[in-house]
Amino acid sequence: MHFIDMGSGFPLLLGHSYLFDSNMWQPQLSALSKYYRVIVPDLWGHGSSPELPGKYHDLKRIAKDHLKLMDSLGIKEFGIIGLSVGGMWGAELAASYPKRVKCIALLDTFIGDETEAAYQNYFNMLNAVDKAGAIQPPYLEYAARQFFSDNVSDELLIPVINRLRSIPAARLRKSVVPIGKLIFGRPDRLSLLKKIKMPSVVITGELDKPRPTWEGAYMASRLGCNHVIIPGAGHISNQENPSAVTDALMTFLGEVLPN
Repeated sequence: MHFIDMGSGFPLLLGHSYLFDSNMWQPQLSALSKYYRVIVPDLWGHGSSPELPGKYHDLKRIAKDHLKLMDSLGIKEFGIIGLSVGGMWGAELAASYPKRVKCIALLDTFIGDETEAAYQNYFNMLNAVDKAGAIQPPYLEYAARQFFSDNVSDELLIPVINRLRSIPAARLRKSVVPIGKLIFGRPDRLSLLKKIKMPSVVITGELDKPRPTWEGAYMASRLGCNHVIIPGAGHISNQENPSAVTDALMTFLGEVLPN
């Protein structure tokens, strides 16, 4: 995996959203890297990482790949900050390796399964993308707008539309579609929350479309942790209201990690 490695201090592993890459976290990197060592990988088939290496059957395999990355860097203990699919594989990793993961922040994510209607909608889109070898209208703008509130600025929205339009067919078929099917076809993994005993926080954009606030509230209640709602933000809450997300993360980390 390609990754950013910056700063010093207690290590943090950051996971980005599906169809984004490590650059998604740019609004938070300066603040985080002042106090922590920040490791930010690109998911397989995203950013500068190579294609998905073989057939994957669940997100646990992706979680283990991220653990191997930390092993390769000689990092034994770390925190996780995961948004969307980054939170999904992050929860898998935290539940499986509680002695190594010392805290976890789950942003705009849900580890339950999808409703039948949502499942059908996502798989119809993924199958259409696979067939066409491109993300075409009407799915193109629809997919981009799912990441933000209805009040999103063109400054955020247009680059996402252009990036989604430019993904090569081979990358879509080898990585983006298979990973999408892992995400949206995932089983209910809410039972993992019983195993996550380390300090945690759930953060949700107030206007998140695919992951509404009630999902975050439910997971926070199961974890027994705070649920922070980010005003005016959609799914990529860290970009639509970056200062609020940065403040929430720095407050959480300052409370639970050693100075």
